[in-house]
Amino acid sequence: MFTYQTSGVCSKSIQFEVQDNRLKNVAFTNGCPGNLQALGKLVEGMTVEDVISRLKGIHCGNKTTSCADQLVKALEKMQNQQDAQNKEPA
Repeated sequence: MFTYQTSGVCSKSIQFEVQDNRLKNVAFTNGCPGNLQALGKLVEGMTVEDVISRLKGIHCGNKTTSCADQLVKALEKMQNQQDAQNKEPA
């Protein structure tokens, strides 16, 4: 389970799993419950790359980000951490 602390949105954090490069069990803490449950169900089973390409840069009202965009940031952070781990010498 990966947990990401959001910034600039009503939701406080996002939890999710990635199995075989596909999202599972996406859950947001706080925020707009119905919309965020729907978002989690919509991205369930999608590849990480598809979620990033579809949701990156979405804004919420006057904000420069959104819960969907924060999910992208979480996925990118997870990818960067995995890349760093893969580059560490054995």
